[in-house]
Amino acid sequence: MSGINAPLPTDPRIEQRVEAETKETPASPKRSGMGGQVWWRHALAVVALIWALFPILFIYSAATNPSGTLNTASLLPSGFSTVNFEALFNDASRPFWTWYKNSMIVSTIGALGAVFVGACAAFAFSRLRFKGRRPGMMFLLLTTFFPALLAIVAMYIIFAGIGDVLPAFGLNTLAGLVLAYLGGALGANVWLLKGYFDTVPRELDEAAIVDGASHARIFFTMTLRLVMPILVTVFMLVFVGLYGEFMLASIFLTDVETQTLGVGLYGMTLGNDANTLFGRFTAGALLASLPVMVLYLAFQRQLVGGLTTGSVK
Repeated sequence: MSGINAPLPTDPRIEQRVEAETKETPASPKRSGMGGQVWWRHALAVVALIWALFPILFIYSAATNPSGTLNTASLLPSGFSTVNFEALFNDASRPFWTWYKNSMIVSTIGALGAVFVGACAAFAFSRLRFKGRRPGMMFLLLTTFFPALLAIVAMYIIFAGIGDVLPAFGLNTLAGLVLAYLGGALGANVWLLKGYFDTVPRELDEAAIVDGASHARIFFTMTLRLVMPILVTVFMLVFVGLYGEFMLASIFLTDVETQTLGVGLYGMTLGNDANTLFGRFTAGALLASLPVMVLYLAFQRQLVGGLTTGSVK
């Protein structure tokens, strides 16, 4: 009888689980003074923000300054005036909108061409197996170690000779400048694109090949749609690089009507008129920053996704 009425032994695991669920959560330690241990991070963020906004604020202040000279420019804007913008637009010897159009044409066409050439090379290195594949990738990586300054003299001589045969692609032409830019379209872009191409499952290509699709059809109709984020990322990076490129453009473009924004605005900082033209220069620089800012704001999600995913492989 005593054995029947004895209480059943409890499972120690159940007791531990009940004790863990009923145990009160310990209070988080209180932070002491100015946000605890993270106040210096906020201070560094504020300093970095001020450092980044300083040149923008100065350019805006100089662009809206009605005197339009370097001597009267101040850090903080004292008012708002469109005198410098009107003088910039009405200066016949310095066609600002022509420079703007040339920069957009060169940057857009050059970026599209670089994306296409880089995507074709990345698809070949990622999907195809051929002799010299790995040495080719290493060679492209090696070319990025040499600065573009080393090739300027050779490129100038080459395009001077091309201009004698094909004047449309010679010196002082936008087409020749775009062609020169496309010569350096490979390199780091191929490695970035290949890393993203490797994330696309190969089973999709194999299924398309079974259905009779060629490599070109797989590339244009299927793969390009799947790797659109990295294409947008490379386009943005190349566009910004070509939009602000100065050295090669200043050598290739000597005529005022064919110059880009960087070359044209730089000419306003030379000579005895640099002081009086400073207001127009800052007004043009302020307007020149709009395409890059709009591009980053419109495609920032694709930029972050393309860079993080493409750098995994």
